[in-house]
Amino acid sequence: MGGTDTEEAAMAAGITAKILHVDLTTRQTRTEELPEAVVRKYLGGGALAAHLLLRDMPAGVDPLGPDNVLVLMTSVINGLSLSGTNRYTAAAKSPLTGGYGESEAGGWWGPELRAAGWDGITVRGRAAAPVYLWIRDDRVEFRDAAAYWGTLTGEVQEGIERELGDKRVRVLQTGVAGERGVRFAALVNQLKHFHGRGGLGAVMGAKNLKAIVVRGTKPPIAMDKDRAKGSLVWFREHYDRSKDRFHQLGSASAVLALEASGILPTRNFRDGSFEGARDISGQEMARTILVNRGTCYACAVACKREVEIPAEGVERKYGGPEYETLAASGSLCGVNDLHALARINQLYAQYVLDSISTGATIAFAMECYEHGILTPKDTGGLELVWGNAAAVEQMVHRIGRREGLGELLGEGVKRAAARLGRGAERFALHVKGQELPMHDPRGKKGLALAYALSPTGADHMEAPHDPLYAGFHSQGHPMGPLGLIEPLDPLTLDARKVRAFFVTQQVWSAYNSVGMCDFVGAPLNGLELQPWLDYINAVTGWNMSLYELMKVGERNNTLARLFNCREGFGPGDDVLPQRLHEGIGNGVLKGQSIDPTEFLAARRTYYEMAGWDPETGRPTASKLAELGLDVPAAT
Repeated sequence: MGGTDTEEAAMAAGITAKILHVDLTTRQTRTEELPEAVVRKYLGGGALAAHLLLRDMPAGVDPLGPDNVLVLMTSVINGLSLSGTNRYTAAAKSPLTGGYGESEAGGWWGPELRAAGWDGITVRGRAAAPVYLWIRDDRVEFRDAAAYWGTLTGEVQEGIERELGDKRVRVLQTGVAGERGVRFAALVNQLKHFHGRGGLGAVMGAKNLKAIVVRGTKPPIAMDKDRAKGSLVWFREHYDRSKDRFHQLGSASAVLALEASGILPTRNFRDGSFEGARDISGQEMARTILVNRGTCYACAVACKREVEIPAEGVERKYGGPEYETLAASGSLCGVNDLHALARINQLYAQYVLDSISTGATIAFAMECYEHGILTPKDTGGLELVWGNAAAVEQMVHRIGRREGLGELLGEGVKRAAARLGRGAERFALHVKGQELPMHDPRGKKGLALAYALSPTGADHMEAPHDPLYAGFHSQGHPMGPLGLIEPLDPLTLDARKVRAFFVTQQVWSAYNSVGMCDFVGAPLNGLELQPWLDYINAVTGWNMSLYELMKVGERNNTLARLFNCREGFGPGDDVLPQRLHEGIGNGVLKGQSIDPTEFLAARRTYYEMAGWDPETGRPTASKLAELGLDVPAAT
């Protein structure tokens, strides 16, 4: 595309998506430029990734085979100056669920890819031997990665920097866990920014692709710089870092908040209160081992934890434990040792494992051990009892290398339980094969919809949680422009709650499409919808309305649903594990559960709101027409 000055300006502003298609089998690449209308329809991120997967990949492929397509997608505002706009999407068919796999990450890699002139990458095929991709602006090379195969992430990062003679390269890599096919292996950039969920690291490892390394010299610019500056000024005037819990304590602030609410997942979700909560809290971390509050590209919030324990080999370059890690390897397993959790967090970064699924899988194994389904012979002598931090640490090594019991647990709880039998299924807490995150829907019941209906399996980042709904009001609430103006009780699951979830899910799906961090945008933090929308329009030169932007979010979710429908998923997969229909075992919400009849009624209400057939769960033809989606009949 090119010719006129106007067209060249549009390209500079990033509104024609330049996609790099890579075939590892043939070692060939090609470039595709998507029309501006397509970019405006999807914006980037999850929506554009889902569009490309539906367009380019047939149904039924093996997630760990060469025909799976790994998509890495930035967005129209990625790599510019507004806080929170550094996130990008990885997507593929998930080896954990067999359905749609999508995971976002922040950090530095996405902005660097845009500075190299690319908006996204698709990778298919399988290399004959380990390789990494080296992208410097418009130059793309296949380079030998044999020296890095089987090596932990820190050594890979340092080795590639030495090899290329540049410490400013940005490295996205899979780890030993991904190489060995752990179904919840993750991807990581710069050692501490993770695409955690769905097993996308195993997809990359199965392709013999160790890393994608990027260096760019031409960062994107806004079409209307003055207007874009207006959004930057707005955020600066409305954001106070000194009062921001995400800056002060990071996501780890949730440990004591959820403990006080009686919904801190404990001992494989049997309980909602953990006697060691304060020992593993964000407050305790800040008081003891925290050495820095790290950040992502161009972000003022700086929510990342960086911890250091020199005597135990814990290095700040691997970051520090987020809430999900503290809960999944801590309270969920009965562990109250913060130093052990810091070591475990570093192992997750070195092997590149999803900390949620790994911790949840170990908790599953502990409950199986408690009931005699697993024995010391199965565990190699490890006592998998609640609170045994050393055993949890050892199991992370074994899962990362798929050794001993780690071979079985590396399959995830759904497959592991099926192989064990003898009632193990009742301890395998998952949706669609993906382990539950560390939030208990029994105490914030709209989350039951998020877990059951997320296309990727149980996901806590599908929409804001119910305590935020309790704060809706009619005078200036940031969700007011979407009509959410009445407070809702976290313990209800009625039609009003379904509506709140449906609307805010569009917001967070739009965030995932445009690369906006939920920890910066409303309602979790201070960036409201209008200045965010103004920024998108300033960068692109468009005149998008809030209505159009929310339709991007709905389109994103609908495309992911279509992907799952063609893979055979239906209402029977939109269910919760039995334990969530049973009472919480202790704490201030002891006995609280999700009523199955109420849940099914809410699910049906959602289907009808979303324009999905209430019997099949499939988006209707009229809904697809309303969203402007022309999807082939094969889906």
